Amino acid sequence: MRGSLDEAMLLALTDVRLWTPDFLNPRPRSPLTRFDDELAKLASTDPAVIERDLRAVHGATPLPEPLQGSAAEVLNRIIDALATYWRFCFEPHWPRMRAILEGDVTFRGRQIAQRGLATMLSGLSDTVRLVGNVVEVRLRSKLDYARPANAGLTLVPSLWTTNASTPISADEPPMILYAARGAATLWEPQALPAPDGLAGLLGTTRAGLLSHLDTPASSTELAARLGVTPTAVNQHLRALRAGGLLVGTRHGRSVLYRRSDLGDMLVASAAPHS
Repeated sequence: MRGSLDEAMLLALTDVRLWTPDFLNPRPRSPLTRFDDELAKLASTDPAVIERDLRAVHGATPLPEPLQGSAAEVLNRIIDALATYWRFCFEPHWPRMRAILEGDVTFRGRQIAQRGLATMLSGLSDTVRLVGNVVEVRLRSKLDYARPANAGLTLVPSLWTTNASTPISADEPPMILYAARGAATLWEPQALPAPDGLAGLLGTTRAGLLSHLDTPASSTELAARLGVTPTAVNQHLRALRAGGLLVGTRHGRSVLYRRSDLGDMLVASAAPHS
């Protein structure tokens, strides 16, 4: 597989600081954007923007060899390299990844509704906070710029970052990339513990699911965390929903499940009391 990837180009798209050109991270138009849509948007990038962003990463010294040539040629090579990288390394695992990202988006929306914008923003990273009417992001690099509120702000959960990051150019639309909740559970089955009393009433698996679903999740995400098939999880979710303990909300092509008020009461009553 390694021989099929354009490794020289992929490595040239970053530097020792782990910076990448902003044009590779276009502002998403919706939570349901597909990879092909992103490539199509990338293909329409202004050549002047390509040159500017590559220089912002690599400086005024000669660009790495894979990035030399006309902007159109370089962009075509970049798109080909990313498309192949996606097909080999990400596409087979994308349903599991997308489930975690969709769950994060839903969780942040509920946080805003229940606890306010400041709480949600501070939960993205310890480097993000709301001060008055200004969203501050503290970066390890020496970037220092501000953007007006009327430009809007897009929040982008990621499975591939540990710190919050922003565009390296003040000319780019305001955007914060941050670590998605649950990223650490992507590859490992996860136990879903539940109080003994609840497990005795519902069974271990259903009690664990009910205890876990204080925040929304899809059957795909839950199956990935449990290391079982979505079909197996769906059987339990349907039973819990039929009993009035869960509610489901369609989000794009997925249904996100969370505890109902009755489910919250049942879990609270079964919790051990000190």
